[in-house]
Amino acid sequence: MVIGQNVSILEDPTGRLEIESVRMSSGFRSSQSEVPNLQLSSSDFWLRFTIRNESSEDQLLLNLEYPTLSLCELHFPVSGVYNAVKLSDKEPFGNRKYKHQDFLFDVKIPKDSTSTFYLRVRSNEQMILPLVLGTPLKIAESKLTHDLLWGGLIGLLSVMVLYNLFVFISTRDISYLYYVSYTLLIGLTQTSLSGYTYRFIFPDHPELFNLGIVIFPALAGISLLIFAQSFLGVKQRMPAMGWVFKMVILLYAAAIVLRIFGFDQTSYRMIDISALCLTFSVYIVVIKLSYNGYRPARLFLLAWTLFLTGIILFVLRNLGVLPYNNFTNYTMQLGTAFEVTLLSLALADKINIFKAEKEKSQAETVNALKENERIIREQNVGLELKVNERTIELSESNRELQNTLENLKQTQTQLVESEKMASLGQLTAGIAHEINNPINFVTSNINPLKRDIDIMFNALTVIENLGMSDSPPADKQKQIKEYKENLDFDYLTSEINHLIKGINEGANRTAEIVKGLKIFSRLDEDVLKKADVNEGLASTMIIANNLLNSKIKIIKEYGNLPEIECYPGKLNQAFLNIISNAIYAVQKRFGENTGGEITIITTHDEKNIFISIKDNGTGMNAQTQKKVFEPFFTTKEVGEGTGLGMSIVYNTIKKHNGFINVNSLQGEGTEFVLQIPINFTKM
Repeated sequence: MVIGQNVSILEDPTGRLEIESVRMSSGFRSSQSEVPNLQLSSSDFWLRFTIRNESSEDQLLLNLEYPTLSLCELHFPVSGVYNAVKLSDKEPFGNRKYKHQDFLFDVKIPKDSTSTFYLRVRSNEQMILPLVLGTPLKIAESKLTHDLLWGGLIGLLSVMVLYNLFVFISTRDISYLYYVSYTLLIGLTQTSLSGYTYRFIFPDHPELFNLGIVIFPALAGISLLIFAQSFLGVKQRMPAMGWVFKMVILLYAAAIVLRIFGFDQTSYRMIDISALCLTFSVYIVVIKLSYNGYRPARLFLLAWTLFLTGIILFVLRNLGVLPYNNFTNYTMQLGTAFEVTLLSLALADKINIFKAEKEKSQAETVNALKENERIIREQNVGLELKVNERTIELSESNRELQNTLENLKQTQTQLVESEKMASLGQLTAGIAHEINNPINFVTSNINPLKRDIDIMFNALTVIENLGMSDSPPADKQKQIKEYKENLDFDYLTSEINHLIKGINEGANRTAEIVKGLKIFSRLDEDVLKKADVNEGLASTMIIANNLLNSKIKIIKEYGNLPEIECYPGKLNQAFLNIISNAIYAVQKRFGENTGGEITIITTHDEKNIFISIKDNGTGMNAQTQKKVFEPFFTTKEVGEGTGLGMSIVYNTIKKHNGFINVNSLQGEGTEFVLQIPINFTKM
């Protein structure tokens, strides 16, 4: 018998009232509902009810069918004094006399007598108090029926989980995995709210059971949203609702965090808000997609409606709108069973849809292939005629291409020879310029030296005649001294020495230039031999000296390099091409102004030598850098270059199994870094 309408309720906001104070209180209010609903509150509540035992037994059982109470304390009279029995879902399950998750109390009243009882309750969740009074046999039968129905639901959920998990393993469709997760979590949610997880899973850890009351519903809500997104294709069909789903997931996550950190009532309220948002957002999606004719959404809508109908009926029972009976007691479980079953059917139907679409696509493909085959057969006939015609045309074109290739080879040979002649002209101009200065210095000193020597020969004749005369020695010495003073003999001697020194320097300079020319030219350049790269750079600078003006500053930082195996003449030609381009770039930027610099640095490691030739000229953009080594590419004006210089540099370094890197910024300058192996290895 449900006694909810026969109780009076007293709220204790302080939570400190004792039984005697409660008995004397006039604040009790009669319950207007068959199942008192105390909402979500931090207060303690006292329920007062009077029982008259009209049964044939002296002992009855009071059953409070709401397992999530942090305190449930029954006060009963014994010889005029009230004793108390205290139960709680925060204590180990094994401490209970009756091994059931609901709160069961012994009510001992002699037959045909009356007693008044007080029940004190407290909870961090909403408190709904279905109070049932009956004999132990009736209560036991009710509990057995309750457990059997729950066992059926759990069995159904288990079958759905295992079946769809097997389907997921077979199909690898992620929607099935999301469905399995949701089914597991909704099962844990229902069993937690009904106390079965406290009874069977966490009997010795009630704190985990209390966490699960919020965490399991939150995870179930999150898994449902993820399943709906995947199953219904929300991101593709309704992108805006995809963002709404993410916001609802965040609300559920906030509820979990609040529960973990001890904000129990706030987390419970957050679950209510999240569930409300989930309900509306899912309904919006499934109704819109169903209206658009998407068949899986219709089954989802039916499943979701049945689930919510079961929950609404259960809530209406708790609110007293519907009677408390075996049907209204299990509407939530029935709704859950219908939902998971229909969702499983919806998944299976989705596979059938995909299968039908695949078969249709395959049929269309087969028809298209047949049509293509027919078209190909028709086209083959025409193609054979065209191929024959084209073969004749290609043969004629091939002959023309062969002639063009021969002409190109001849043109390339002429251009390479032209580049060589240009380099030879540059070399000749450099040698002529370099040798002309010291030779002019020698020739300009010859005539003054001849004149001074003639004067010396005349002086020797005069001094000899004075020495042979009969004059006294003192007169001879005096006359010679006076003659030398008139002749300015000391200056004449100094001038002769200066002129001879100048001629000697000119001759030495000429010898150095000839030596540099010999080193640069390397008539044996096709012979692989040991050579000093620093020496080759020095000879190259002698040849390039005529291109320089006094405005360009040359900075040399030569390291102590080992001799390397190379083709010296080819390397010198490569150095000259890079240095010539550097001089051109600097002069183009600075003209006759100062500020131009060319820096040459040589270093080495265990395997390679490195030559850096850097200028602060005009620089190159990225497009020019990509083409700088292409044959016939040049940025110089027409007539100033053939475009083969840097191509020769690239091929020369490649021939030495080396590498060349270009670093350049337009308007700031260019650096070429050559890497050449010390020991030459033929590729």
